[in-house]
Amino acid sequence: MVIEKPDDYLNHVVSVCQPQWPLFFLPSLSLQPILLSLRRGQSSVSYAQSLAGAPETRLTALDNGLRVASEETGHATCTVGLWISAGSRYENEKNNGAGFFLEHMAFKGTKKYPQTALEQQVESMGAHLNAYTSREHTKKSFGKLPVELLAEVVQSCSLNEAEIEQQRGVLLRELEEVDGNLQEVCLDLLHATAFQGTPLGQSVLGPSKNARSLTRENLVDYINSHYKAPRMVLAAAGGVNHEELVGLAKSNFSGISFEYEGDAVPVLSPCRFTGSDIRMRDDGFPLAHIAIAVEGASVTSPDIVPLMVANCIIGSYDLTYGGGKHLSSRLARLAVEANLCHSFQAFHSSYSDTGLMGIYFVTDKNSIEDMMHWSQNAWMNLCTTVTESDVTRGKNALKASLVGQLNGTTPICDDIGRHILNYGRRIPLAEWDARIDAVTANVVRDVCTKYIYDKCPAVAAVGPVEQLPDYNRMRSAMYWLRF
Repeated sequence: MVIEKPDDYLNHVVSVCQPQWPLFFLPSLSLQPILLSLRRGQSSVSYAQSLAGAPETRLTALDNGLRVASEETGHATCTVGLWISAGSRYENEKNNGAGFFLEHMAFKGTKKYPQTALEQQVESMGAHLNAYTSREHTKKSFGKLPVELLAEVVQSCSLNEAEIEQQRGVLLRELEEVDGNLQEVCLDLLHATAFQGTPLGQSVLGPSKNARSLTRENLVDYINSHYKAPRMVLAAAGGVNHEELVGLAKSNFSGISFEYEGDAVPVLSPCRFTGSDIRMRDDGFPLAHIAIAVEGASVTSPDIVPLMVANCIIGSYDLTYGGGKHLSSRLARLAVEANLCHSFQAFHSSYSDTGLMGIYFVTDKNSIEDMMHWSQNAWMNLCTTVTESDVTRGKNALKASLVGQLNGTTPICDDIGRHILNYGRRIPLAEWDARIDAVTANVVRDVCTKYIYDKCPAVAAVGPVEQLPDYNRMRSAMYWLRF
């Protein structure tokens, strides 16, 4: 079946699905309970109607600068989270890993609730706890709406010396586990070489020496420097009343400071991109993990949408996929026919002023050179010969992905928090849809030429990587000589 329009695609998905299929396969399910019906014989709404039916995200700023944003989706439950502009990019060599350390300390008790009492409170509410740290953001969330408890955790976290030492051991064990995750290792090395000498090159987890040496004073200084109201967003999604949420925020978060001591206002330093490669060869590993990337667009750049479409054209592949050589992605078909790799995925990591656009793949040690060749060939095709048919397919895949990610109150809450920090507002799906529709083959060629063609790549490789080409060869494959 050939599907060119997103309406046709989503309507086809709804028409053929069975009630026992997983809900994440239904991209529009989370928007409103009335949008889709799983019963046979009942009509479904179109893709455009589902966008129009998406609820509004309301935004209010408190006097101290903290922003409160919510989306009432009609769900019986609610997810509430606090997003903070803080992460490894705000750290230095000495305190790298402090944000991740605090992530582990977040739910180990507060001044009012010791750890056991906190766990009992959460359990009695039927809620769940979650914390996350990235290079530019930190998130703490609950699975229901205990705003008072969230405020207690954020503002009165118990940094007990005994708890710190206990979590230090947990942290070191987790660092050892991460060292066994070669995808994480490879992508961390990619950032380290692409943004070498800058804060973006630092790992979110930090080095093990810092996990051993960080003190309570380091953690307190980190909180005092970065946990400021203007850098925070209280986001909620589900069965939530915005006015009630604002009232709770005023009661529980108004005491958070918006002032800095002296000239201690943290300012992000520019992070330069450096074309380079880093190789961690170990022939004892069964497979090679390799990532190649160029400097991408920042999260607020108008080029971000064409680059997202371009990544959807390249697509992804795994040995477990069905379809074989009939997959829509040209690189995926080549991977199947020539047995190029076990898996690959195109990615774009966007930050406030820069980004990384690349391809990560896992392959046999004897297929590295071929897979690298065809990956760079896919980039060159984007810059020179991409067709309207390719772009239409990429646009439809991107639309389905954007809607499909919002399959519950937790991902919707996360989306709200990220958008408010990145853009100052929640960009509605209808606006994303319009931006995607504006992308043409000419736009993709122009934008990809700007970011990819004849640019120095950054390459990271882990495992049996003897066959990985010399850097100069990979650099010379970033353009085509045509006569």
